Amino acid sequence: MARVLDAVWIARRCEQWLDELVVDGAPAQDFTLPQTGRGFGLTKAPRGALGHWIVIDEYKISRYQCVVPTTWNCSPRDDGGVPGPVEKALEGTPIENPSQPIEAGRVVRSFDPCMACAVH
Repeated sequence: MARVLDAVWIARRCEQWLDELVVDGAPAQDFTLPQTGRGFGLTKAPRGALGHWIVIDEYKISRYQCVVPTTWNCSPRDDGGVPGPVEKALEGTPIENPSQPIEAGRVVRSFDPCMACAVH
């Protein structure tokens, strides 16, 4: 439901943004690639928080790290013993047939894990 509401909000805002768009300049600007530098980007993606960190040295990427929503959602317990979101959601989930715990898979998939991390 949250995704539906978010999509409706974005669709309405897109109309406003298109009205505000000024298309009279060049589509891109020239830039000089830095010899060294650092950068990061953080955003809220549909599946959760997303972060990217990069370090450039001698015109090359020397370090790159990303923390994707599945990393947050499927995280282990923290130092205080607080479970990650998926583990917390699984606690107390009624399982009809322990030899085929399909309910657990449904709970995990409700967090929409990335395909490389998906539980089938």
